[in-house]
Amino acid sequence: MKKYTQIYNIIRDMILSGELLPGEKIPSVRKAAANYSVSLTTVQSAYFELCADGYIIAQSKSGYFVSGNVHSHPDEEQADVQSNAIYDLSGGLADEESFDFSLWQKYIKSALRQSERLLSYSQPKGEYDLRCAISQYIKEKRNVIAPPDRIIIGAGILPLLHILCSLLDKKLCVSFPDKSFVLGMSVFADYGFDVHIRDKDADVIYVSPSHMTRWGDVMPIKRRLELVDYSRKHNSLVIEDDYENEFLYNVKPTPSLYALGKDNIIYMSSFSAMLLPGIRVSFMVLTKELTEKYNQNAFRYAQTAGKTEQIALCSYIRDGRIKSQIRKIRRIYSAKTKKLAGILKELLPEAKIEIGENTLQIILVAKWNKSPEEFEKAGIRVFIEKYENNRITLVLSPSGIPMAELEKAARLLADVLLCK
Repeated sequence: MKKYTQIYNIIRDMILSGELLPGEKIPSVRKAAANYSVSLTTVQSAYFELCADGYIIAQSKSGYFVSGNVHSHPDEEQADVQSNAIYDLSGGLADEESFDFSLWQKYIKSALRQSERLLSYSQPKGEYDLRCAISQYIKEKRNVIAPPDRIIIGAGILPLLHILCSLLDKKLCVSFPDKSFVLGMSVFADYGFDVHIRDKDADVIYVSPSHMTRWGDVMPIKRRLELVDYSRKHNSLVIEDDYENEFLYNVKPTPSLYALGKDNIIYMSSFSAMLLPGIRVSFMVLTKELTEKYNQNAFRYAQTAGKTEQIALCSYIRDGRIKSQIRKIRRIYSAKTKKLAGILKELLPEAKIEIGENTLQIILVAKWNKSPEEFEKAGIRVFIEKYENNRITLVLSPSGIPMAELEKAARLLADVLLCK
């Protein structure tokens, strides 16, 4: 049994047995690493899985706490949610029709046939052939020119941030654009960094130019150039999370920050949005200086992404499947967003309804004075951006709702907002 699995089981059992109560703070990553005589990466991997399974939650600048929604097992909680047939408009689900499962299974089976290769652990940076494929892909797609040696693969963005935190000076100030990326902020806070919001004078600036806010705002080219120039003059390190750059429809294609000024920029991206949330393969491109530091300490790191998935994804990219997949989900998600927006405009003529710049989100502003619990009671899950002075702002994403069910979901939402 892997060490992080052991830590996971220990914390989980303490929660289920009642030794750790809902809302109670659990040991920080650093303290747990000392308590169990393991690395920070091992503890974070365990905590990441605990968060994913709903046992704990992360709070910015505060650490990790036992979730208040834990029952006897997270699978039972999931079953309760599914039995209520909730329409999820919060953007947490993918459309089953958007992904060819049978095709992916063929790539997985092909990877499993490479038995000799699977007898060993993956390289700390990730499989070399996948890093080569990613290097070529981001060069063609985003003009990000980076050799495979500077690419680090991980099971999601958070494990990569842990590696990055271990390479940076802990005295640095880190700035995030807003408070929405709670888990990312918590990672930096756990390592002792001074975390700020919208601080242009920070030593490290975290941005997601293709999805700056929950509304899907896209950073214009002028602002990108200003940020690159300002960060270079002030010797700031920029972390570019190129989240959802593949889904831009309503705006002209914009270059990555890395392509505009790569010397002080760390480029990060993920394949989860393009494929499925359950396929956890992300990557980051380190600067030359940080790559050298990583190489000197490579023995401290372990690869978190599954080797089988890495092998399969490599072939998937090289065969050009990723490009056709992007075109497919663009078409499906754009059509669903536009259809839902059109239905809601007819049902709620007095509400303000707009489609976000990346056409993945709908921003709905309406008069309302009820409890937010009314949405869940009606079988609707939404993301509430703002609720004050009898006005509510919702950010809606129909990504996980079948096209044929959109009208029913829209009517349920409208009934709640119209207090029917």
